[in-house]
Amino acid sequence: MGDRIVRIMGEGQVRLAESHLTELNKLDDELLREMENGDGPGFRRTLQALLTKVRELGAPLPDDSLEPSDLILPSPDATLEEVRELLSDDGLIPG
Repeated sequence: MGDRIVRIMGEGQVRLAESHLTELNKLDDELLREMENGDGPGFRRTLQALLTKVRELGAPLPDDSLEPSDLILPSPDATLEEVRELLSDDGLIPG
């Protein structure tokens, strides 16, 4: 398993071990359910939890690093509608 480069919009990039994707997918699935149900407060809480977990598990890349991003996550203050535009059928994190 390799590493993934994850960009958090407006913040920068982190290098994340692929082995962490299963754990992050649980939060991603929860976020998807909340979006489908129009649960604004739940969406906000889960988005923050997802971004916090990515920051905890990932190693920040230098600001001048220009690595191509494997995953792009919304900024912490993104709206439900903005996140909906970023989603694929698999959510924000494929798998």
